[in-house]
Amino acid sequence: MNENDHPKYTEAFEELQEIVTEIEQGEISVDELSEKVKRASHLIAICKNKLATTEEDVNQILRELDSASDKTNGD
Repeated sequence: MNENDHPKYTEAFEELQEIVTEIEQGEISVDELSEKVKRASHLIAICKNKLATTEEDVNQILRELDSASDKTNGD
């Protein structure tokens, strides 16, 4: 498995933008279109997963901060 299969969010987003631009500008042949759409779908899944994970992490940190604040305030 190589890095192209699991790029970081920024890399996935940038590649996705490139694919969209190629499709919009008609730079992709019909033969390539199916593969590009499959790759775009994979990249979208990576981005959605990373955003969901980040949201969960941020919410957990906020809950911990609220809990710590409650303890210091005597609640």
